[in-house]
Amino acid sequence: MPDGHARVRAGSSNKLDTTLAHEARVYDYWLGGKDNYPADRALADTIATHIPDIRDMARANRAFLGRAVRHLAGEAGIEQFLDIGTGLPNTGNTHEVAQRIDPAARVVYVDNDPLVLAHARALMTSTPQGRIAFLDADLRDPRAILEAPALAETFDPDRPMAIMLVAIMMFFRDSDDPYGVVGRLLEAAPSGSYLVLTHSTADFDPRAMARATAAAQRAGIAFQPRSRADTESFFAGTELVDPGVVPVDAWRPDPGVGADEQRSAWYWAGIGRKP
Repeated sequence: MPDGHARVRAGSSNKLDTTLAHEARVYDYWLGGKDNYPADRALADTIATHIPDIRDMARANRAFLGRAVRHLAGEAGIEQFLDIGTGLPNTGNTHEVAQRIDPAARVVYVDNDPLVLAHARALMTSTPQGRIAFLDADLRDPRAILEAPALAETFDPDRPMAIMLVAIMMFFRDSDDPYGVVGRLLEAAPSGSYLVLTHSTADFDPRAMARATAAAQRAGIAFQPRSRADTESFFAGTELVDPGVVPVDAWRPDPGVGADEQRSAWYWAGIGRKP
């Protein structure tokens, strides 16, 4: 199930090919955006036949990002956010949420899709006190991200950061060493940094997710949902923030969200702090 906050396709070229579906544009379509093409809409509609509530799930994942950033900027005092997989601009982008709380917050957005980067650079603007930067890089090469001049120019290397991996790791097969990639990012982060991660899962409806996964793979998108236990493994070496790894709508839900709604989106979500 392609989701929209994940958009650094493992091993993808940075050339724009609108004849192939792309995660960011599929997600944009589900959110009601206009930056998508026939191939994206075709895949999005096919997946929706298997998972009719997919649009609500996309919105739930987006809402979690906002809650996570508000917690980190407001309660944890995080001022630096490394958002890997920028996605097409929408309401509630990471820097908007963070800078609403802390106008001096700094955000580095990472993606390797040319359409995403072009729109992000054109539409995303920082507060005068803060700063945002854009990095063309692939998550399969975390060293290129960590050693990029844009990161060094934007962040204080001695201060903790939040590494945002919202709905992206399911685009890594096990053979792509997803846990090693996340581990290398965490290893380089200062003490007190946080990992924010959501991941699609088949735990709630294996048959429907299998059909959606097959549709994505036929469209050329590597996609691998993972279990709760597998998702928790990404947080190895961190201290999970309460309530741990839970359904995305159940992570510190907004008032009025009932128990049934908290299990309606097929994502696990969590935040971990590096000691």
